[in-house]
Amino acid sequence: NMTTKLESEIPRHLGIIVDGNRRWAKRHGIPVYEGHLAGRNTLLEIMPSFFDHGVEFVTLYLFSTENWSRTRDEVRRLINVIMRVISEDLHIFHELDIRLRVLGAPDARLSKKIMATIKNAEEVTLDHKRGTIAVCFNYGGQQEIADAVKKIVNDGVKPEDITVELISQNLYAPDIPSIDMVVRTSGEQRLSNFMLWRAAYSELMFIKKSWPDMTKDDVTDILNEYNKRHRRFGG
Repeated sequence: NMTTKLESEIPRHLGIIVDGNRRWAKRHGIPVYEGHLAGRNTLLEIMPSFFDHGVEFVTLYLFSTENWSRTRDEVRRLINVIMRVISEDLHIFHELDIRLRVLGAPDARLSKKIMATIKNAEEVTLDHKRGTIAVCFNYGGQQEIADAVKKIVNDGVKPEDITVELISQNLYAPDIPSIDMVVRTSGEQRLSNFMLWRAAYSELMFIKKSWPDMTKDDVTDILNEYNKRHRRFGG
């Protein structure tokens, strides 16, 4: 029976370049900070949908190494919103049985308090089984590869023993697999240094909506689009 062959193909790992909070705020004539807060609400609202459909990993690009170039005030407020997600909103991760990971480069500009908040969030959600939300925070795709190379050199690996597999094993959170599809909101069509190693074979999907306008229906659309492409090209 052919119909059983066409069952939904669910991406194991979705990467999302969260974009458009600032533009959304401007369009609504409200401060940029309110746009980031709206983005946080959207994240918490639609997050369960991914896991309801069977996605295992969702990686969110929330703060890139390039974001430090924004005004000091915006940087401080953006970090503040992300910290609220991984501290005040932790109970939601518990309720949904979702593990939280934070991926990025250590940085002297990040306070001890911030680092402790990150460590705590990772530790207390460690055993959650339903899925993983990975937050890219002070993250750059090229930096991640450079950091992997540093580790390999520090381990004294001979050049002839360096393989693609070995580099994969030395990335941040190496147990998080390759990305099946990268989704970017707000109409821009760039990778912006997001998970370059893991996105090597990803499908790419660009959505015109700003992140704060995303809903659970958009999650369904993303998964349907992946399914369509996968059926068309997938082996």
